[in-house]
Amino acid sequence: MAPPIALPETFARAVAGLRSVTPRSEIVLEEVGAPQRLAPYAFALSAAVLRDGDEVATGRLILLHDPAGHEAWQGTLRLVTYVTAELEVDLAADPLLPGVGWTWLTDALDAQDARYRAIGGTVTQTLSTRFGELAGPPAAGDIEIRASWTPRGVDLAPHLLGWCALLSSTAGLPPPGVTPLPSRRPAGAA
Repeated sequence: MAPPIALPETFARAVAGLRSVTPRSEIVLEEVGAPQRLAPYAFALSAAVLRDGDEVATGRLILLHDPAGHEAWQGTLRLVTYVTAELEVDLAADPLLPGVGWTWLTDALDAQDARYRAIGGTVTQTLSTRFGELAGPPAAGDIEIRASWTPRGVDLAPHLLGWCALLSSTAGLPPPGVTPLPSRRPAGAA
């Protein structure tokens, strides 16, 4: 049996910070296999956001570590994310959605004091209408946020909390502690 491989301290501390976070109850985190070709060390989490028992958003957060560093990363650690959610068609068609989606990410990181540099990414909005043999459900919309950033420091708990806040925003969850008001019908409506 081969001896266990010692992980670099920076990577081990970063993973420990990610594992220390307990997300809000609507977010289910799971450790999953990480891509092996992007960096010498990698760790990954997947997430599902549930609302009333239905999955309304999903995501993946990958931690990459290269002890030699990368010029483009401006450091030795890199966080990479992919988040997607179904949206109401009118929201998915809004031309301001990509900018709003990007702000969900940066505001979420900033609110958790998750300091970063070299951030970049894309926000994609799609509308789909089914025809022929696939006809059925009405038009559907989606948002997809792909991004990466370099954390300043190895305590990644604030970054994971920020990422969970991004998932919550993308899924349309109210802020923690806020209960949405029930829909009310106007007087006399059937």
